[in-house]
Amino acid sequence: MPPTVRAALVDARARLAQAGVDSAGLDARVLLREALGVSDAVLLTEGNRPLSEDEAARFAENLDRRVAGEPVARILGHREFWGLDFALGPDTLVPRPDTEIVVEAALAAMRRAGKAAPRIADFGTGTGCILLALLHEMSAARGVGVDRSPGALEVARGNAERLGLSGRTRFVLSDWGAKLEGGLDLLVSNPPYISSREISGLDVEVRAHDPRLALDGGEDGLESYRLIIADAARLLAPGGALVLELGVGQGPDVAALAVAAGFRVEEIRPDLAGIPRALVAIR
Repeated sequence: MPPTVRAALVDARARLAQAGVDSAGLDARVLLREALGVSDAVLLTEGNRPLSEDEAARFAENLDRRVAGEPVARILGHREFWGLDFALGPDTLVPRPDTEIVVEAALAAMRRAGKAAPRIADFGTGTGCILLALLHEMSAARGVGVDRSPGALEVARGNAERLGLSGRTRFVLSDWGAKLEGGLDLLVSNPPYISSREISGLDVEVRAHDPRLALDGGEDGLESYRLIIADAARLLAPGGALVLELGVGQGPDVAALAVAAGFRVEEIRPDLAGIPRALVAIR
């Protein structure tokens, strides 16, 4: 006989905790809510209701995947970013709260430059979350999302359509800026920045489920920055802004690369944990 809602939640919390999941209580509730298609309030008010066989089967499958190390967002197939809902795919990263700092820094740079309708490019767009968040905030802006993965671009196009932003976006399969022309006001990117040798030591949620193409920054973790900064020097209009997400401890090295390419580093903005997370450089 299927368990009640309350019993299923209690058992799932215990199983996830035993598997070493730090957020066992939250994850159990989110996965059960998704399996039942209800809100948190319903979970509380219908604690004595038995799950149907279909609900129990869906929940068991989701729970097995989480115990095996798959992130909750991957199981659900979507993730909130900047207050917007983004579908995910196997070729995209899961948008992280830290990356919202890139959006904040880019918006601030455009305000300082007095650009209400900037021309934007997002390198390694993935789900499109950075570009689409910026277009959501700047109603006259237009942008292009670039990625080397056809699968990622398909996901990004779908997200743009669902968010009502497809009329101001286009997506291009390209190795960074190879297929773009100049005159941009803003270039943003959350590039691969983990050194190749460190990938095998990453948490299983990242190592086994995020695409390596979006993680591997080469031998020193800076390979993508070198390529993007070189393209930015060619593609940005004078006064244009380059905004890059940074890995831990990479601020000085990336800043030096930008200065060597003729940029002025305007800001390195920390995330909520105080870690330098977004570099803003002006051409």
